[in-house]
Amino acid sequence: MIGRLNHVAIAVPDLEAATATYRDTLGAKVSEQQPEPDHGVTVVFVELGNTKIELLHPLGEGSPIANFLKSNPAGGMHHVCYDVEDIIAARDKLKAEGARVLGDGEPKIGAHGNPVLFLHPKDFCGTLVELEQPEA
Repeated sequence: MIGRLNHVAIAVPDLEAATATYRDTLGAKVSEQQPEPDHGVTVVFVELGNTKIELLHPLGEGSPIANFLKSNPAGGMHHVCYDVEDIIAARDKLKAEGARVLGDGEPKIGAHGNPVLFLHPKDFCGTLVELEQPEA
């Protein structure tokens, strides 16, 4: 069901400093900051040859990343994202097998402009999992 690793997301308390670390220290290509108000985050994508790193920073008072950073003030890995061919079929199969889909269970449009869903970390070895259906 899952395809390639789409990205690993890292919550960061200082987006400019994290961007500089990846760009200047590690020599990676990084995107401009991209506000995602529907998700309560500002993101920067670190482009790698085979995947991406997504740097997440809180945007607004209700940001889920703000809550994550309260528990992890230095930041840290937030989630992993895998591609799926059909997000509705994947959701339905996972739910039938007892996995918990977060939110209302309906896909939302993610930072790449594609449908995404999140799966409860307690069902996946303590890791928050995002599923993304890339453009065909």
